[in-house]
Amino acid sequence: MATSNPVIIGFDAISALGSDLEQQWQLALAGKSGIATLSRFPLKDDFPVRIAGEVPDIDEEDYPFLSARHQASWSSPIFKYGMLSVARALERSGIEISSELAPRVAMTYSSAIGGLDAVLHADRRLQAENRLPHPYANPNSCINMVGGKIAIQTGTQGPIVTPVAACATGLTSIITGAMFLAQNRADVAICGAVDFALVEPIVAGFYTMNGVYIPKNDKVESPETTSRPFSINRRGFVISEGAGAVILATPAFAKTHGISASVELAGWGMTSDAHHFVAPYFDTIKRCMEQAIADAGITAADIAAINGHAASTKVGDRVEYDAITALFGTQTPPVTANKSLIGHAMGASSVIESIFAFQGMRDGMLPPTINYQADPEIEIDCVANTKRQLEQEFILKNSFGFGGCNSCAVFRRIN
Repeated sequence: MATSNPVIIGFDAISALGSDLEQQWQLALAGKSGIATLSRFPLKDDFPVRIAGEVPDIDEEDYPFLSARHQASWSSPIFKYGMLSVARALERSGIEISSELAPRVAMTYSSAIGGLDAVLHADRRLQAENRLPHPYANPNSCINMVGGKIAIQTGTQGPIVTPVAACATGLTSIITGAMFLAQNRADVAICGAVDFALVEPIVAGFYTMNGVYIPKNDKVESPETTSRPFSINRRGFVISEGAGAVILATPAFAKTHGISASVELAGWGMTSDAHHFVAPYFDTIKRCMEQAIADAGITAADIAAINGHAASTKVGDRVEYDAITALFGTQTPPVTANKSLIGHAMGASSVIESIFAFQGMRDGMLPPTINYQADPEIEIDCVANTKRQLEQEFILKNSFGFGGCNSCAVFRRIN
């Protein structure tokens, strides 16, 4: 295995389970759901989606970018939550981005959906009141602006790019950051993603394309029971919100600055389905996992656990299962599905789930896949309903996005 693999020196996440990372982790281990009644906008009686994974408000946090004045201009929540996740990840890393370091810090923090809420608000005001948009409306809507704002916040002056890979955006951001380090274009990379997709037309659009959770025969179910990956009664994903940040560094940088890291990115793979605009494709998903394992210089037998994409869709879960079993055979490791706990945070989902994986490697624990009822066509050990103690040197993280964007990574515990 290469000794130049990038190391993770800081991370932070905000999800439907809360804004404090350790509290989220303990709730995840306890099998608590973050799914509740949708309240981001008034629900009309005939609106078809009634549940979601909403993050808590953070206005009381003591950070300059959370001031009322700042939020008046940068109204889309992607900015305050994205910037907060990075600020706290940097604090955990212990590094200070000085003027000397700034040119060697890359920025790949991104969003899959961006600030469409700001454009929608501007359009509604224009139509209803004939008032022109706020001068910050367009900047709010630029997907690359979240990385740009974080660069301004942190002072980074290295390469900046906004990788967008739908639901795989967060993990793709980490991989892109690793590329900059491998090419010696940076010593540190600020990676991650943020998404707040609970906007009326987006939520309704997921309903009309039969992607989001739809109750059977209009049966009313408790929100916390509705996200159920790999389960026979899965009925689509639950839309949620969130943000996650991961700080990567070269091993040489970490050593020089006396930074101790416990996890490294050991290998990665990326493939394009070139098959269907939303339906996943067995061949390229399997190859993506194979690439990540091969890039790590290990075999499938070395993987202790898989953190699955596992969105709770009929087709998606089945294709992921088929690809996993084709690759691992009778030695398939346990596959934990974090979306059962936090819903599907769109582009942020894979970075939040990666962070949960880091904590699981640290503690030797796998959080449960809750709401599970066995599907005879998916014979899988998904750590059903109860956490499990398991030492993990290598874990595989899967992430698959609309448009056939696949990213997989192997993370290794190094301390």
